[in-house]
Amino acid sequence: MVTAIVIVDILVCIALTAIVMLQSGKTSGLSGVFGGSSDTFMAKNKSKSMDAQLARSTKWAAVVFIVITLILNIVT
Repeated sequence: MVTAIVIVDILVCIALTAIVMLQSGKTSGLSGVFGGSSDTFMAKNKSKSMDAQLARSTKWAAVVFIVITLILNIVT
């Protein structure tokens, strides 16, 4: 049972790393240097963008990783 939990923990860790690496930086491009306001169409629909979905996925993967790691710590 411990082996199965460790395998799931490793898979979630790899998925979490991949999700974080796919996200774009918060200060990408020249707009981050000058701190300009981005009142564009894309900024208004940011909740539906790929970055927003990746951020949500990161939060859920992190929660799953922490829970599985705690379970693994209790079991062993």
